Amino acid sequence: AVVSTQSTGLVEHRVRPTVLLPFWRVAGFALGAGTALLGKEAAMACTVAVEDTIVTHYTDQIREIVEGGKEGQYAPLLRTLQQFRDDELEHHDTGLEHGAEMAPQYKLLSSVIKMGCSTAIKIAEKV
Repeated sequence: AVVSTQSTGLVEHRVRPTVLLPFWRVAGFALGAGTALLGKEAAMACTVAVEDTIVTHYTDQIREIVEGGKEGQYAPLLRTLQQFRDDELEHHDTGLEHGAEMAPQYKLLSSVIKMGCSTAIKIAEKV
C-alpha cells in the first residue's frame, strides 16, 4: 500500500522519485538478507529497528503539518501519513512479538541499523 500510494502521489504532484531509490532497494535487500542469515531473531531485530526509525520519520512529518497549522490544507496527506505510521508501528510490534530482543547483541544491532536508516533519510531529504 505504501509503495503504491507513494508512486501515485509522485505522479499526481509531478514530483520525481529520489535518484537514490535503486541504491536504497539494494541496501534494504542486503540488510534484510544479512540479518536473516544471522537468524530469525536478528531478522526481527532488523524489522524493529527499521520500523522504529520510519515511525519516528512519519511522526516528525505529521508534527510539522500540525504545528504549522496546516491540517486543513494537507488533510489527505496527513491521513495517509498517519495510516502509514500506524502500519509501520504494527510491523514494529510484530517484530517484538517474534523475538527481536532475543537477537545476539540486540542493542548494538538495533543501534547500528537505526543509525543507517536515519542517515539514509537525511541523505534522501537533501538529494
